[in-house]
Amino acid sequence: MSADASGQRLLVMPDDGGGAVVELIDQARQQLLIKQFKLQSPAVEQALQRAIGRGVQVRVMLNPHTSGGDRWNDEAFALLQSWGVAVQWTSESFPVTHEKSMVIDSTAVLIATFNLADKYFNETRDYGVVSHDPAVVEQVIAGFEADWHRQFFVPRLDVGLVWSSAHSRGQMARVIDRATKTLWIQHPKFVDAVILERVVSARARGVKVRLLCGGKHGLSDWDVYDTFSSLRVMELFGVKIRRQKRPKLHAKLILIDGKAAMTGSMNIDRSAFDVRRELGIEVDAPAVIQRLIATFESDWREAKKYSAPDPLDPTYHESGELPPDPHFVHN
Repeated sequence: MSADASGQRLLVMPDDGGGAVVELIDQARQQLLIKQFKLQSPAVEQALQRAIGRGVQVRVMLNPHTSGGDRWNDEAFALLQSWGVAVQWTSESFPVTHEKSMVIDSTAVLIATFNLADKYFNETRDYGVVSHDPAVVEQVIAGFEADWHRQFFVPRLDVGLVWSSAHSRGQMARVIDRATKTLWIQHPKFVDAVILERVVSARARGVKVRLLCGGKHGLSDWDVYDTFSSLRVMELFGVKIRRQKRPKLHAKLILIDGKAAMTGSMNIDRSAFDVRRELGIEVDAPAVIQRLIATFESDWREAKKYSAPDPLDPTYHESGELPPDPHFVHN
């Protein structure tokens, strides 16, 4: 996991595991800023306790509830509060804060698709990019401070970060539009007509498109309609689609031409683009791209060809699916 010359490195779950996150926390000597959708990891909590013990200033923002109303973070919130950590709920400006970020000593930042929870360290395919780029770190700190102090935040558009609800749809569309040879997509949810049209247009101009999805697993009943329909439309245009089961697909990744990528917290979903707080990052560091390619290719080999069933015919919706897991939902 050595840093690329560009200052970026990649974490891959479950390959690297929670220990990679604990290692980042243990490096902190001055400050940790953490904004998370879900915190459910005793190892991470213990690492935060160690950081407090050595005098690190720790501030944490946790999302209070999911879109379905589940309150996953109450226990972690109370625990951190009991240790004297400055902890508060995320900004009420967003119905959900799905961002998964951590700033270490104002010199490095982790931008991830995974939650700080053991399930995502051990069971799911997920990615995290560690960046040491001062402009990136400064911008994530600015976003943290704005949400912490309940202030309006206007992100810069020139540092390679992808913010919701600011400009993430347009940025993702532009990334897809740049593809000239290959477009590899690893996403669980497809609920946005703009991105669907961009993928179809890429295929129509001759780009070879591979798509890894998770089938129905983890989708809400209302997201099945759009996701299955989008998958069927893309298949009609020649997109090659496979369903990934192991590790469970929770990643959000777009790879173009084997040279650049976008990853982060946002699903391909209208609410992720328009109303939630989300954060992603564009990467082109060679070492990061090569590991993303190798991981995608490995997952592609293990996955099976998939044709989404008719969304209006639930008879076949569960065919070949993993058992339902109430704690694995694509918000």
